[in-house]
Amino acid sequence: MSLIQLQTMIHAGIRTCFDLSRSIDLHKISTAHTNEAAIAGCMEGLIGPGEFVTWEATHFGIRQRLSTQITAFDPPFHFRDEQIKGPFKSMVHDHYFTEKDGIVTMSDIFAFRAPLGPLGRLADLLVLKRYMAALLEKRNQTIKTFAESGQWTSVLQ
Repeated sequence: MSLIQLQTMIHAGIRTCFDLSRSIDLHKISTAHTNEAAIAGCMEGLIGPGEFVTWEATHFGIRQRLSTQITAFDPPFHFRDEQIKGPFKSMVHDHYFTEKDGIVTMSDIFAFRAPLGPLGRLADLLVLKRYMAALLEKRNQTIKTFAESGQWTSVLQ
């Protein structure tokens, strides 16, 4: 099992950060470089408890699909999305939010298992964990930029 833990400090309200993190529209913006598109389930707006989304994107030159479902939801402090179908053997992503003195700490705990047994573990060590961390960092930077600049109004109605 690989584990990625990130913390991002954001000068914005906790509800704004929480909602940007579950915005399908903002996710598309943050992953434009992979041509990511929502193709089934919740395909725009805010994903909520029990809902799923299927993403199609190009990673490592291969077009892939990943379906995740919101399996825990405690607004505006926490939600979890889990792979229900896709390229990982398993994947769980917890999103936590705390606020103090006008600053939100957004914490990600992303746990996954690569497929293909020993070959997948080798790929994870060499490339996959770094690649996934970079994707999450880019996404978090997009959330921070939108939340702090007021651009959030373009994706949250």
